[in-house]
Amino acid sequence: MELTWFGHSCFRMVERGLAAVVTDPYDFHTIGYEPLKLKADIVTVSHQTAGHNYLQAVKSDPYVITGPGEYEVGGVFITGVQTNGHTKKEVDEPRNTLYVFDFNGLTVAHLGDLNRVPSQTEVEALGNVHVALVPVGAGGGLNAGKAAEVISLLEPNIVIPMHYATPASRITLDPLSKFLKEMGLKDIEKVPSLKVTSVTSLPEETRVVVLDYEQH
Repeated sequence: MELTWFGHSCFRMVERGLAAVVTDPYDFHTIGYEPLKLKADIVTVSHQTAGHNYLQAVKSDPYVITGPGEYEVGGVFITGVQTNGHTKKEVDEPRNTLYVFDFNGLTVAHLGDLNRVPSQTEVEALGNVHVALVPVGAGGGLNAGKAAEVISLLEPNIVIPMHYATPASRITLDPLSKFLKEMGLKDIEKVPSLKVTSVTSLPEETRVVVLDYEQH
């Protein structure tokens, strides 16, 4: 499975013989980066804002998922879980759906704009998460400290930070360095994409992998 980051919360995941997935396509007018021109069989939207639901960026005719539920499309199993927006404490709290994608037993969790640390019960409901795509730059999503807390609960093999300040981003978010410091890491060399050949090839200890955003 190959996973590429296009900036903000937008990723493309491809596994030979299975449906291609794009998460949270953004409107570059609002978010920055370059205009997206993507193809996918499935598009997931974590919540309805221009930074996460710009379907025009995906040129094919994908199957669109915008909320909780269980789905199977083109051999990929997807579980959507609503996280924010269902408590009575904050009536106008924005909704968010996190998605767990299962590519032949390899699981990837895209946390969307998760803004609070989930309970142990919620974490257990997600099952085993191999790769976690985690917002780390605040601005509606988790800040560095909360992101580190969520990672220690999920215990994924690989963490890929997203939703943080970059030179191409137009919105105000915290820098990646804040999150790396929270995780006890210094600068990490960025890689163009993550390639995972099998579940057995994953690191046993949680490893942070920083992706460079793909430019067209």
